[in-house]
Order: sequence, then C-alpha cells, then structure tokens
Amino acid sequence: MTCVPTGSYRPPRPSVARTRPLWFALVLALASAVTLAFLFIPVLGIFVNTSVARLVSSLGNPESTDALRLSLETTAIAVAVIALVGTPAAYALATRSFRGKAVLVTVIELPLVLPPAVAGIALLAALGPNGILGGVLKDAHITLVFQTAGVVVAQVFVASPFYLRMAQTAFAGIDRSLLDTSRTLGSTEAGSFARVAIPVALPALTAGLALAWGRALGEFGATLMFAGSLQRVTQTVPLAIYDEFANDFPAALALSAILVIVSAAVLIAVRFVVGTAALGSAGR
Repeated sequence: MTCVPTGSYRPPRPSVARTRPLWFALVLALASAVTLAFLFIPVLGIFVNTSVARLVSSLGNPESTDALRLSLETTAIAVAVIALVGTPAAYALATRSFRGKAVLVTVIELPLVLPPAVAGIALLAALGPNGILGGVLKDAHITLVFQTAGVVVAQVFVASPFYLRMAQTAFAGIDRSLLDTSRTLGSTEAGSFARVAIPVALPALTAGLALAWGRALGEFGATLMFAGSLQRVTQTVPLAIYDEFANDFPAALALSAILVIVSAAVLIAVRFVVGTAALGSAGR
C-alpha cells in the first residue's frame, strides 16, 4: 500500500472531453459556421462577379483613382485628428470622475447609433452656412460644405466614437499602481500619460484606430449630405461606387473589390502591429 503524504493529495481533474457535452460542441460549430458564411459569402460574391481585368481597368479609370486617393487622404487626416484629440480626451474620461460624466459619455457615443442622414443633417445644422457656428466659420473664412475639409469633418464625426470607446476602456483597465509608481518617481501626470499609459494601452489604441479608420473609409451618408459628391473634391470611394451602381454595375463591383482589398490590407497590418506590441509588452 502506497502512503500519500498528508496535504499532497490532489484529486484527478476530469477530462475536458468528458465534461463537454457533444450537443454544445455541435451548437458552437454550427453557430461559427453560420456566422462565417453570413459574413464571408457576400464579400466573396464581389470577387466572384468581377475579374482581374476589370480590377485593372477600374484602377486605370481616373474617376476611380481620384476617389481612392481622396478616400485615403481624408481618412488619414481624420484618423490623425482622432488620435491627437481623442487620446487625451479618452484618458480624461477614464481617469476622472465628475458629475454628469455618464451624460457626457452618452453624448460622445451618440454618433454610433445616429442614422447617416441624421448625422449629415446635424453637421449642416451646426457647421453649415446657416448653422449654429456658420457665422463664426464665415468670419474665419472657413468653408466646409462641398469642400474636402467637409469630408474630413464628416469622417471624424462618425468615426471618433469607435476610437474613444475603445481607448477609454483601455485606459480604465490600466493598473493604477503603474501610474502611481510613475508619479512617485517624480514624473508629472503628462509624463505618466506619455511614458506609461499610452505604451500599456497601445495595442487597444491601435485596434481602436483601425475601427475608426474602417468606419471613416466606409462613410457615405453624412459625407453626401454635408459635403456632397464632387469628383476630385468630395467624392470618396463609397460615393463613387454609388454613382457607378446606377450606370455601370460591373464597375461598381470592381471598385468595391478594390476597397475590400485595401481594407483587408490595413486590418492585416494592424493585427501585425497589435501582435508585435503585445509581445513587446509581455517581454517587458
């Protein structure tokens, strides 16, 4: 008879395979398959119904290339504005408590659920020639309606809540002892924000910017209502696709495929950056 020292006995763990019901595993597999099919097949349909020759032809179309260039330029500016202004704003919301904070957060996140047409009307009511700030902008010789700057404004308006929500969650999840230690070592709050908070939250911030960029790239309704659809000025890729849809459906498919490829490339790059940043954080 083998004697087991007191306190050293550990009951055997049940096998995971034995404790997982077969029916639940089937439910998980079915739900995953349905989700993948529902989200992937429509995207696949774009490429099935177009061709490489059509893609090349679309890239050679000045209207398509102008729209793609404008989309990339305006979304780059929009994302830069969101990062520069939204990052400290999200940090403030995550690290401070004050009366009315819940109402403020609700107002900030409201564009997430606004219909695109309503977002465009809201921008016109605020920043249009007859809007709340229309006179101020006119005195400053700033024109946004039917201008490229108006496209950027529309993109920032609809896309920034995606970044603000994720950034706020990331900053709120930082171990407060890290920030307190930084302050104890003589760093200012600004220094702790730059040297501790941002590096720790960087993977989430990068993912949030990717979501914001994707939303800005696909923006249609608010841009159309506020900035219009003028080639080389305000016509982004979604607006160009809409114009082509009425006249040349194969061209609309080709331009859609190009937008999907660009979006996928950016998402893959972001995943690589986020993974690299996470590995770096784990190494430290």
